[in-house]
Amino acid sequence: MKRPGSLSEVARLADSSRTFHLLLSDFIDEFRAGRRAAMLAEEPRRLGRVWERGDVADAYVAAVAVSLAREIAEPPPRWAWDESRNLHQPWFAWPGAALRATLLAESLAPFRERNLFVSANALSRA
Repeated sequence: MKRPGSLSEVARLADSSRTFHLLLSDFIDEFRAGRRAAMLAEEPRRLGRVWERGDVADAYVAAVAVSLAREIAEPPPRWAWDESRNLHQPWFAWPGAALRATLLAESLAPFRERNLFVSANALSRA
């Protein structure tokens, strides 16, 4: 199966949070191979309207777009700054209080700014 060539394609193909994360991982690999700002440019469809907790995915793609744009020293796409892509309540990648302090400390700024708290390796396969 061909890897998605854009964040927009990830959102178009995702039909659940599970497929979203698999497609997103494949896209990040593809992005790092090509490193083109055009791969981030087209605004992804809103997944909050498609499946439960798709609002987390909407915020997540914005954080990924900003993070990857910074990796290649390009300005992030304008759509990634839309306030509607920020969560109103904090979301933690792991449930329970035990890891919250770690996630609060490790989350990259583009994720924290959108109320997403993930591990430092959220953009890697490791």
